[in-house]
Amino acid sequence: MLNSPVCVDANIIVSLVTTEAQSEKALNLWARWMHEEVRVAAPFLLRYEVTSVLRRKVVREVMSYEDARRSLEEVLSLDIELFDQPELSLRAFDIASRFDRPTAYDAYYLALAEMLECEFWTADEKLYNAIRGSFHNIRWLGDYQER
Repeated sequence: MLNSPVCVDANIIVSLVTTEAQSEKALNLWARWMHEEVRVAAPFLLRYEVTSVLRRKVVREVMSYEDARRSLEEVLSLDIELFDQPELSLRAFDIASRFDRPTAYDAYYLALAEMLECEFWTADEKLYNAIRGSFHNIRWLGDYQER
């Protein structure tokens, strides 16, 4: 499994740097990946999504500005390979249409996992349940168990 890629969504990354229901699992999974030298990948969109989620936490007074900013700095320091190829947008559009999704955000992650032929990890249970029967590489953080 050395250097084999995995694709992660913003929910996984937010769970790494903030207190979420799945944070412990996210931290354990991340530690395993780092130990096994797994390449972690995401579409460039990840940065925008994480920034937006952290900002929303400040507005909703779930986090202080300082804590959210520190969390964002931590995210930006993570070893995540970001992708922004034009064909990713086209494939995300097609995938969003295929699964009748109103937006293409989630589809970007699916398109990248498809492109890299790797697992796609999400903490979004609704997304997982909506597509798991048709997208065999999707993994839900809630199902993760340490070895």
